[in-house]
Amino acid sequence: MFFVYMLKSLINNKTYVGSTSIEVDRRLSQHNLGSNKWTKANGPFKLVYYETYVCKTDSLIRENFYKTGIGKQIKDIIVKNFAAS
Repeated sequence: MFFVYMLKSLINNKTYVGSTSIEVDRRLSQHNLGSNKWTKANGPFKLVYYETYVCKTDSLIRENFYKTGIGKQIKDIIVKNFAAS
């Protein structure tokens, strides 16, 4: 399984979109430990939303969609509506 996920920073409300083949909760923990430069500088995070895919290619396409064009606007709507939960 592959996942596309959205995280929201608890300190500055920035959103991170990523994809992974590991469990989303485990990946969130890695980000909260500073697994990459961007998340290290902007964490800690909470998981806002995720999608599951069977194909890695599909998950990468979807991740890219949320990072560009109309996908950014859809991502913002998702984060706005799910972050409050």
